[in-house]
Amino acid sequence: MSKIRKVKTSTKKLESPFRNYWSVKNQIIFGAGIIVTMIGFILMNQYPWDNPLSMTYSAIVLLFAYAVIFPVAIFYKKKQNAEK
Repeated sequence: MSKIRKVKTSTKKLESPFRNYWSVKNQIIFGAGIIVTMIGFILMNQYPWDNPLSMTYSAIVLLFAYAVIFPVAIFYKKKQNAEK
């Protein structure tokens, strides 16, 4: 007859996938994107409603924040050394 084996189970803590990916630099860039977005909405809120500041410049600032800064914050990754 065969012997009964005891299976050792180890409990692993599930790590957040963002811990390995999001560095401090990513968080700083993301924070800058939030600040630029807030500036864009503040510019949009200027009176009168038809001035160029609220119609044009705020849209450009918001487009820059949403189309450039946030994707850079998400996709930026530190380059690994070639020796490793």
